[in-house]
Amino acid sequence: MKWLGLLGLVALSECMVIIPLRQMKTMRETLRERHLLTNFSEEHPYNLSQKAANDQNIIYHHPLRSYKDFSYIGNINIGTPPQEFQVLFDTGSSSLWVPSIYCQSSSCYKHNSFVPCNSSTFKATNKIFNTNYTATSIKGYLVYDTVRIGNLVSVAQPFGLSLKEFGFDDVPFDGILGLGYPRRTITGANPIFDNLWKQGVISEPVFAFYLSSQKENGSVVMFGGVNRAYYKGELNWVPVSQVGSWHINIDSISMNGTVVACKRGCQALLDTGTAFLRGPRGSVSKIQKLIHARPIDREHVVSCQAIGTLPPAVFTINGIDYPVPAQAYIQSLSGYCFSNFLVRPQRVNESETWILGEVFLRLYFSVFDRGNNRIGLAPAV
Repeated sequence: MKWLGLLGLVALSECMVIIPLRQMKTMRETLRERHLLTNFSEEHPYNLSQKAANDQNIIYHHPLRSYKDFSYIGNINIGTPPQEFQVLFDTGSSSLWVPSIYCQSSSCYKHNSFVPCNSSTFKATNKIFNTNYTATSIKGYLVYDTVRIGNLVSVAQPFGLSLKEFGFDDVPFDGILGLGYPRRTITGANPIFDNLWKQGVISEPVFAFYLSSQKENGSVVMFGGVNRAYYKGELNWVPVSQVGSWHINIDSISMNGTVVACKRGCQALLDTGTAFLRGPRGSVSKIQKLIHARPIDREHVVSCQAIGTLPPAVFTINGIDYPVPAQAYIQSLSGYCFSNFLVRPQRVNESETWILGEVFLRLYFSVFDRGNNRIGLAPAV
């Protein structure tokens, strides 16, 4: 870590500036003046009002690009003048980070890097920034600058500048924008969603995802409310099982009317940063056998001709069935068909936990309601 300190602090301190702040009207103040936001939100804090569910002046839609149905990526801008980055919008993590121009890892040379000296609103710190994912990690420094998600602007937003990266050489994005709950792992690094709400940029503490299937464009993340045009029927609300993450309780997982996993109930993380359906080894192995998936190297291959005959996997959540058809849990690639059920490493004595990634979230429009600590699900259009 010593080289991180020598390289990072010297380089970043040369660009250290004091960020001038001036008080401006928040979006909520402006909306009240325009009579777009009623007293409903004061009487029923953070409850999704009818206006927030329909008024397109309140909801901000940010386009996402699908990369082969494995990642959903959007543009953000950092600094003054703006420097553009492609980031993964991830409900499974909380931190925002992008590569630094001073990063010496091979992955940094393949992606856009932030140049601190080119931003007049940049502010450095001497705080170490570490973020670990399932098989990847970054090391760097905590810094501050203006971050823009389209028209949404977070002033003095804390984020990480990577100086060393592990496992990001082949990813199609520059960095990651976490939309999880705040975590204490990084001192003072409030997630950008929290700052957008705190600074009054969005009208309600809600964001939602519509993930399109088998096409590059059409996906969207929306902030501040919900657009009914992206789902059918009504939203079914599920409370988070542990405040502090987007986990929910699952009643069971069944196929052909028989419970195949989660027999006594389990938990699941709804994760836009994961492509697959991940579960414990025993449960996943049982499902692979039921769909006649054969292990080849580290993959499980299924007969492409069998897709039309295989039953859906039904996730029962809060008493409501959410079927995932074989066309979704099996992926065709280069003439082969692969199972999208993967093993998730379990910690010792950990209760059964699944990760419902994009395979599930492409089928079901998802609303993440921080104000009420709940997730809304409805069939996507």
